[in-house]
Amino acid sequence: MTTEDINYRQIVQQQLVKIRKLEARLEKAESTPRAEPIAIVGMACRFPGGVTTPEAYWELLRDGVDATTEVPANRWDVDALYDSKPQVPGKINTRRGGFLKDVDQFDAQFFGISPREAAAMDPQQRLLLEVGWEALERAGHPVERRSRQRVGVFVGVMNTDYSQRLLANADLSQLDPYFGTAKGACFSAGRLSYALGFQGPSMAVDTACSSSLVALHLAIQSLRLGECPVALAGGVNLILSPELSVYLSSSGALSPEGRCKTFDASADGYARGEGCGVLVLKRLSDAVADGNEVLAVIRGTAVNHDGPSSGL
Repeated sequence: MTTEDINYRQIVQQQLVKIRKLEARLEKAESTPRAEPIAIVGMACRFPGGVTTPEAYWELLRDGVDATTEVPANRWDVDALYDSKPQVPGKINTRRGGFLKDVDQFDAQFFGISPREAAAMDPQQRLLLEVGWEALERAGHPVERRSRQRVGVFVGVMNTDYSQRLLANADLSQLDPYFGTAKGACFSAGRLSYALGFQGPSMAVDTACSSSLVALHLAIQSLRLGECPVALAGGVNLILSPELSVYLSSSGALSPEGRCKTFDASADGYARGEGCGVLVLKRLSDAVADGNEVLAVIRGTAVNHDGPSSGL
């Protein structure tokens, strides 16, 4: 065998090794991301019962605390709208629900928002900013407003009570430039991305009661596809006007006692509640490599519709 033949064989062998490495990388790229577990590395919340931290939420669940109350006076006149008889037009068949306190409080200066814009903002957007920041802080993820990080934001939000209340009494000549961005549910995710300097995917999801779960599903898909290395997934809901409760009462959906009794023979409807929760998510391999505390692992999610069934 000549020296030329030996050199040729060596070159071919080297190229075969490179091809095998590329094939292995391709196989990993095609299979791993779609099934890679997702780590929850941070979380924050606001829930009824004075819950402002995950630890307080755990204590509430552990102790079986009933966090429902009578409808606060700053929501609507419960005496004027309450009727114990079911499905009375224009009335609500419960006096109770799960409500947050101090939803009008917000540190606008901390987020670099002017008092005028803050006053126009839907309180749901304000809650998302506060809870989103806290979740990142608890995850140990530094937030620099001008950092332009590739962080995705996925928010479940369906309620537009605040804008409806303002529109009902609005003087059209007084509508300012903040009216649209401050009130539209579609801007909720964009508000977080804008305020915190995030340049990953950003979307608000409205699939009614499943909105935040679908937002979580989309966040996981985005992480697995490599669209972003970190994602925020969350949901927010405030009950600021009675219209939806009137509708739910007329359809027989609300529990007269204002309590959900899931899987119980005494269940008589569901109870409406307020709250906000945000999770910080990373691919599990990245979380381990970065030394993050892994609070929980999500191995799979799915989304579907029942088609023709008992509910739309």
